[in-house]
Amino acid sequence: MAKKQQVKNTKRRPSKRQRRVKIIVYIMIFAMVLSLVTAGLSFL
Repeated sequence: MAKKQQVKNTKRRPSKRQRRVKIIVYIMIFAMVLSLVTAGLSFL
């Protein structure tokens, strides 16, 4: 019975909050990379 619950939990979609956190993390990483690129261009 415990194995059936594990299978059910692994197939569950991530919640809206988890998706939102992941999107925010990706946006922050993108912003950091963009700021590094612009800082590099300012030194040219």
